[in-house]
Amino acid sequence: MASTSTQMASDSSPSNLGWTHEVFLSFRGEDTRYNFTDHLYNALVEKRIITFRDDKLKRGEKIAPELLNAIEKSRSSIVVFSKTYAHSTWCLDELAKIMECSRKYGQIVLPIFYHVDPSDVRKQTGRFGEAFTRYEENWKNKVQSWKEALTEASNISGWHVDDG
Repeated sequence: MASTSTQMASDSSPSNLGWTHEVFLSFRGEDTRYNFTDHLYNALVEKRIITFRDDKLKRGEKIAPELLNAIEKSRSSIVVFSKTYAHSTWCLDELAKIMECSRKYGQIVLPIFYHVDPSDVRKQTGRFGEAFTRYEENWKNKVQSWKEALTEASNISGWHVDDG
C-alpha cells in the first residue's frame, strides 16, 4: 500500500484532499441491490469499512454530481457486473469515472462478475453486447469510452460469482 500512496501523491489528487470513503460500490440496483450488493455492503460496514452506495444521497441533491464526487473521494471501488449492468447508461458513466480515477489517482478497482462471464464484459458480447446495440445511435459520443472502461475493468483480476 505504501507504494500506491506514494504514486498517488500530487497536489490535485483526492488523496491529498482526504478520502471520504474507503469503498465506492457500483452496481445495477434492479439486479443486485436487495441481495448480493446488500449483503456485501453490510459485511463491509460490519468491518468498519466506510462504504458509499447510492442510498446515502441526500434528498433533493442532483444525483450525477454527487455520485461523481463520491467516486473521486473514494480510495477504491468495487464494481459488481451483473446481467443488466451495461443496460444502464448511468452505470456505464460511473464505470468510466471509476476507471479515470484509477488511472489518474491510483484508485483500486475490484471487479465482481455476478452471474456474468468476464469475457462478455471484456468483449461486450452476450447481454453486454445487446446493450450496446441500443447505444450506437443515441450515445455515439460515449460508446467508445464505455467500451474501453468495460474492457479495462474486466482485465483486472476479480471474482466470478456464479451459483449455477
